[in-house]
Amino acid sequence: MPVNSYKTIGISGKDNIGINFLYGTIPGRILLKIFIRPFVSGFAGFLMDRKFSALFISKFVKCNSIDVSEYEDTKYRSFNDFFSRNVKKGYRPFPGDMCDLASPCDAKLTAYPITADGVFHIKNSVYNIKGLLKDDTLAQEYLDGVCLIFRLTPDDFHRYSYIDNGEVLSCKKIKGVLHTVRPISHRHYKIYFQNAREYAVLQTENFGKTVQMEVGALFVGRIKNHSETGPFKRGEEKGLFEFGGSTIVMLFQKERVVIDRVIYENTEQDKETIVRQGYKIGAAYKNADEK
Repeated sequence: MPVNSYKTIGISGKDNIGINFLYGTIPGRILLKIFIRPFVSGFAGFLMDRKFSALFISKFVKCNSIDVSEYEDTKYRSFNDFFSRNVKKGYRPFPGDMCDLASPCDAKLTAYPITADGVFHIKNSVYNIKGLLKDDTLAQEYLDGVCLIFRLTPDDFHRYSYIDNGEVLSCKKIKGVLHTVRPISHRHYKIYFQNAREYAVLQTENFGKTVQMEVGALFVGRIKNHSETGPFKRGEEKGLFEFGGSTIVMLFQKERVVIDRVIYENTEQDKETIVRQGYKIGAAYKNADEK
């Protein structure tokens, strides 16, 4: 399978003064105990729904170098209305070959093998699939599989799609707090165990039984999925995040997908791979040798 050429960003990255204060100092971490509570993010979301918040849009566009020409030309009613903006028709196409694995969203991607005992490593943190899913039986199905983490940042398109045709088997919501998903948080907390999240178990035509999980983040209290049951089509919008950056985690069973090796190499070198919704990032296992 040919290896794609990708842009990357260092996982360490640069955080703003406020985030560094909250996570890197003792007084900041005391305040953080309040800020990560869902009611704080809920209040921030409430403010960003108000008409006056539209005043922040132009500065946000400039600070995050957002190419607004990719998005639908409309008058936004609030900052959240802009934040959940949609791209113009045809701007995020999926590959023509149904066996090509495509990114479900715009994001910074890292890839981790799930070991035989069901764990994967992010920096200095060890995560087990049982803790992530809160379901021991389901977790067993992903031993020796693959975990993909798509970290969305403020400059990204904050809607996400299904990667294949298939059917939703079940959904689960897990209550929690709302840490930032910036890399700095991994130095102090196991955020994917602690953050509020919800996931769907999907039976797909080409990639087997997968898990697609949306993880809430600091000031991102609202994950808006459109449906919790029924069939879906490849490229169909699954849902969206409102305000801030967040994360999508995808789990694949053993010998179901082959991820482009450069993505693993970038992860091992502490780099995130920049992808967009519809970018090919791998292939179905049965077809990988033919690519």
